[in-house]
Amino acid sequence: MLDMIKNVFVDNGLVTAFLVVGLTMWIAYFISGKLTKGRIHGSAIAIVLGLVLAYIGGVVTEGTKGISDISFMAGMGFLGGSMLRDFAIVATSFGANFDEIKKAGFRGVISLFLGVVLSFAIGAIFAFMFGYRNSVDIATIGAGTATYIVGPVTGAALGASSEVIAISIAAGLVKSVLVMVGTPFIAKYIGLNNPMTAMVYGGLMGTTSGVAGGLAATDAKLVPYGAVTATFYTGLGCLLAPTVLFLVTDLIF
Repeated sequence: MLDMIKNVFVDNGLVTAFLVVGLTMWIAYFISGKLTKGRIHGSAIAIVLGLVLAYIGGVVTEGTKGISDISFMAGMGFLGGSMLRDFAIVATSFGANFDEIKKAGFRGVISLFLGVVLSFAIGAIFAFMFGYRNSVDIATIGAGTATYIVGPVTGAALGASSEVIAISIAAGLVKSVLVMVGTPFIAKYIGLNNPMTAMVYGGLMGTTSGVAGGLAATDAKLVPYGAVTATFYTGLGCLLAPTVLFLVTDLIF
């Protein structure tokens, strides 16, 4: 009987993944309502639970793909993969009101450039602090701090080693998780409660998955606006990091 049930889960991996996510969300919102009285949003708790599950999956299987390394959870790898993630982000952006986007105007554009440059600079400083002196390595890690997509694109363009590219991806992932979990906690302190501030926030943070997840935990209505500028952020980072920002880094180091 147990083998039959396991085979059903394994053969229907994507359905199983939706079931697990649904249960996780239900538990998260139950904890939010009963234990925190709504002070911590259910989505934020769900994100933390997801990270815990990924850690458990990695420890149990000694694998590299988190919970999806467990056979009957393999569908989580597809559900959480880049294709469905990017589809969800693009589809979410279509929910934005163009009139609200126009209101951001110059401020939205400035936030994009400021966000890319600041993230790159912080990453470059940390790379230097940890002993990297080669301008290619520093620029690659700085680009990874912008997003985990900009890092490998920059590293490949500049000829960085695979180890440095891996570090740049890790830096971007850490930033994404921090933005995802931290956004609901800081939202009220920075006035993150309307479409305009959501667009500026998306432009400053840049990590699309982190911004989308964080805004979903704050106010689902803000997600399309943050996703719009955060999506442009990645493209802008891929243009600036291997060119202008690298030349500046090379000039300094």
